[in-house]
Amino acid sequence: MYPLHLSYALVGVLGVLLAFWGSAIRRAPVSEPLLALLVGVLAGPVLGLIDLPPHEASVVTLEVSRILLAISLMAVALRFPLSAYRSVIRPVGVLLTVAMVAMAVVSAGLAWLVLGLPLALAALLGACMTPTDPVLASSVVSGGPAERQLPARLRQVISGESGANDGLAFVFVVLALYAATSGSFGGHLREAVWGVLGAVAIGAAIGFAAGRAVMVSQAREDVDPGSLLIFTVVLGVAALGVARLARTDAILAVFVAGLAYNAVIGDRSRASEQKLDDALTRYLVLPLFFLLGVEVPWRAWRELGWPLAAFVVAVLVLRRLPVVLLLKPALGLPWRGVVFLGWFGPVGVSALFYLTYSQDEGVRDPRLWAAGSLVVAASTVVYGVTAMPGRRWYARRSSVSDR
Repeated sequence: MYPLHLSYALVGVLGVLLAFWGSAIRRAPVSEPLLALLVGVLAGPVLGLIDLPPHEASVVTLEVSRILLAISLMAVALRFPLSAYRSVIRPVGVLLTVAMVAMAVVSAGLAWLVLGLPLALAALLGACMTPTDPVLASSVVSGGPAERQLPARLRQVISGESGANDGLAFVFVVLALYAATSGSFGGHLREAVWGVLGAVAIGAAIGFAAGRAVMVSQAREDVDPGSLLIFTVVLGVAALGVARLARTDAILAVFVAGLAYNAVIGDRSRASEQKLDDALTRYLVLPLFFLLGVEVPWRAWRELGWPLAAFVVAVLVLRRLPVVLLLKPALGLPWRGVVFLGWFGPVGVSALFYLTYSQDEGVRDPRLWAAGSLVVAASTVVYGVTAMPGRRWYARRSSVSDR
């Protein structure tokens, strides 16, 4: 019990410090997930204060990342009025179709060529690396600095993509699991199709019903803004649970539920949702990234050697940026927006979820977790450090072009 209690204490202390110095940290070239990751590394591998058995750590990471994604995707779905998301259907659609497939292929190809993984395992690793993480992306597109330095349309594109592709990546992962395990292709295909269609139906029904319930309660003056904030969190967890019981893509179901709820309530609780988004970025991410720091597989990283380092660098540089740059004509964004969008596509919580989900489905090859966890750790560091300079670069470029 001692390691568990120590983990609570360290995460709690970090959260209190962030509450005191949150505004200063937002102006510094670091992010909350990066700080939590560093504290976890210090408490785990460096000082040896916390040591979790691998299986226990994997199970905890799976469930914590699942719940965190549910709350995060609810926040993303409610960050802007639904009309704002409708206005970016074209660029988001391009990113969710052509770009997603290209990123999966590029990541899988790099895993096969650089790491020498079997093709099936490389395809699974590439699928896990595909989605843009909504939690890490939130620190780039939400909050006062982001609103001042980035246009609303660009923030809407990043939010819409990071919200939807976390759920759609389920299809890539399930089909890759067919190649990496002994299951039947037909069974995995049915699971993928039902996962998407069932998630859309369940999410839409839950979100619509919840929105109507809030409308009735507001008409009777039975609800206050604080209750609405908690209600959106509970709604995300409820959609997650119902979708899991129906064996659909629970992550996609949460995002659809948020969009349906958004469509019904309109702008009535926009301030509450911004508070949810801000709280998520600052506090709810801390336990998961602390846990990642505690369980980083140093020995497996050393055994894979320089090919693993080359793979991580190649993924960060080649997985997304060249793909988005090539799609510039279809995206309908200015060059500075395309460059920013191409760079800020972090790999984070969603990748951790699909990596541990794949382990839970029977893929035990340690190279999957070793390679994926290092990409997530490197992504957390790189995007955490470059978020503030990147926003400032965009703002300066915008000022120059507007003269």
